[in-house]
Amino acid sequence: MEVLNPSPSASKRTGLFFMEPNALTRETELIVDPSLPALRKFTLSVPSTRVDPLRRPVRGDLAHIRCAGDVFVPHYAVPMPFVVGPDGASLHLAGNAGSQVLAALAGGSAFQALDIAGGWVWGQVGGPDDEDGLVGYVPQGALA
Repeated sequence: MEVLNPSPSASKRTGLFFMEPNALTRETELIVDPSLPALRKFTLSVPSTRVDPLRRPVRGDLAHIRCAGDVFVPHYAVPMPFVVGPDGASLHLAGNAGSQVLAALAGGSAFQALDIAGGWVWGQVGGPDDEDGLVGYVPQGALA
């Protein structure tokens, strides 16, 4: 095992332990530093599944926390709830104004944000229990 953070005083970041790079198997489990409070452990029990990127909030670098047992990405996030402003907004395929518009969102629509960067918010349309909403980018200024 390789220790990324060998001493607790070296950094304020959580120390994670990983197996050798090519030793990942179907039963490999992320092991969290035992000195930290009890955290939930996830095991990728089967190969990572392919998902519809327009319906499941999964990117190459980030995924919704509910996808932790299904897909393997470097980071998982708990969504932040937002509401589309009164003027509505366009849901885009990418985080730029020239990208394809996937849908027009009415004012007051719920939006679960997973990443905010460069004036764009990546997330999923719908409330916290809605797993079928479209996934895409909304201009940050259009959300409240």
